[in-house]
Amino acid sequence: MSESVVASDGAGTAVGSEAAAGSEGAAGSQGAVGSEAAIRDAAARIAALGESSPRPAPDPVNLPMIRHWMQAMGDTNPAYTDAGVAPPAMTQVWTMRGLRPVDGEDPGDPLGLMSAALDEAGFTSVVATNSEQEYHRYLRLGEQVTVRSSLEEVTGPKRTALGEGWFVTTRSTWYVGTEAVASMMFRILKFRPAAQSGPPMTKPSAQPEPSAPPEPPEPPVAAAADVLRPVVSADTAFFWEGTARHELRIQRCGGCGTLRHPPGPMCPVCGFARPEYDVAAGTGEVYSYVVHRHPPVPGRRLPIVIALVELTEGVRMVGELLDIDPEQVRIGLPVRVTFDEVDAELTLPAWREDRR
Repeated sequence: MSESVVASDGAGTAVGSEAAAGSEGAAGSQGAVGSEAAIRDAAARIAALGESSPRPAPDPVNLPMIRHWMQAMGDTNPAYTDAGVAPPAMTQVWTMRGLRPVDGEDPGDPLGLMSAALDEAGFTSVVATNSEQEYHRYLRLGEQVTVRSSLEEVTGPKRTALGEGWFVTTRSTWYVGTEAVASMMFRILKFRPAAQSGPPMTKPSAQPEPSAPPEPPEPPVAAAADVLRPVVSADTAFFWEGTARHELRIQRCGGCGTLRHPPGPMCPVCGFARPEYDVAAGTGEVYSYVVHRHPPVPGRRLPIVIALVELTEGVRMVGELLDIDPEQVRIGLPVRVTFDEVDAELTLPAWREDRR
């Protein structure tokens, strides 16, 4: 397959383009090359537009929204409500347009423009892959925020476990007046879903059904290389070192002793910046959960259950809930940690119902 990267360099240059190859016939190859060329052209055109026009937040920074966000996130830090500043991780919240924006789609949104071009080429499914945020200062009550976005990079086509697709990277910057207060790199994968395994779905029929219909074939076992791997940083290395030893480690403040997860460099309660850790008992209960039914996941038979578990120690942690019928999952279900050894370098924590 060919591969190309279109960078937001203002010149619309395609970098790293290779000759198209594959097992398709000549007509199919020419069609693929034409589609790739159209995508690269669209990416160069959109990148050359630079930053979009400023899009204002519908409301100024306000205390009710901060309180709602803190409640949803389980954040009890009184500094935000007492000092009149917003949690930095809320930055994107202020400019979200909602499910049904009254003014319709944003015609200048580079992500929307690039997504439309990929939709037209048949890459109609989407999954977010990663993002990085940078905060320059706290937002204060009453400030009016605007956001501007640009297309930073388009990479592809890539073969992924979900199907062939293109990675689209945008960068958004939030402003108060002309002052940049935060920025975010956001990357998605726009992909053409791979053909699903198993028998095709059919409409109900009056014809008699066989007494024992054949089971759909098991999906192939995913190679370790196909597993989405966590980003290991200085803040999280201790956690992954623990899972390799089959220990569930929780970060503990070296100053006030507060437990927290996910890990971070500084205690949100006292500000102490020397974290330590405790080894958890590995027990807890389901605080919330979702049942994942689509898109396909390599090596897994859907549906799978992803649970937010409240540990006995009080912090919450996300992981897959194994070996249970989704219909049997409930809030409050007691669970115990287990460890999935993906390979020599990665061990993931997961959960099973605790029947003891």
